[in-house]
Amino acid sequence: MGALTATTPKPLLPLYGRPIIEHILAGLRTAGIREAVIVTGYRGEQIEAHLGDGRQLDMQLTFRRQENAEGTARALLLTRNAVGEQPFVLSWGDVVVDGSLYAAMRAEFDRVPCDALLALNAVDDPWRGAAVYVDESWGVTDLIEKPRRGTSHTRWNNAGIFVFTPIIYTYAERLPISPRQEYELPQAISAMIADGRVVRAHPVRGFWSDLGTPEDLARAEETFVRRAAQGVK
Repeated sequence: MGALTATTPKPLLPLYGRPIIEHILAGLRTAGIREAVIVTGYRGEQIEAHLGDGRQLDMQLTFRRQENAEGTARALLLTRNAVGEQPFVLSWGDVVVDGSLYAAMRAEFDRVPCDALLALNAVDDPWRGAAVYVDESWGVTDLIEKPRRGTSHTRWNNAGIFVFTPIIYTYAERLPISPRQEYELPQAISAMIADGRVVRAHPVRGFWSDLGTPEDLARAEETFVRRAAQGVK
């Protein structure tokens, strides 16, 4: 969870009248999820103070702190003892979507069980995140983290929302460090694919925004305003 300002962690930046993290938690509630583990990093104490125990949001919240920026796979490992043995939903803290996506992914996972279900966003060139390759039945055949511009032969980008079974922890804990000197979750998913684990995809339909820059935040705000004017929640 990076920062767009020097003083405020990204999940607490306002988007359409409420912090980004509250939009994410509201989406989880639409899927019937009332318990969440939140891994914080930069100025995480602000996030914990703002959310408290979650009762005001009708949620039960547990916090974990990633003191060193070692990557998304190491952040996931911090949740291991709190999650248990059931499948779980994971969302990046800087991605905002239609709240209905969480429920749709949960239903899709129940319909066709798998080891991992990835949300995909359609883009012209998936160089900003992970390029995801799928077959005709939405099986994930390959995943390439941070490809160079113009080198991908897919139009699908990892949208930052997942349903995992606990097997993901086994792959996350045995990762080698990446060229970026981090332990990255897409590496763990790639290892699952290489081992023949069942990894599937679910396309995002409707609004999606990766809030990586001030411009992203401004565009997301404009989208929320336009959707509200159209009566779309």
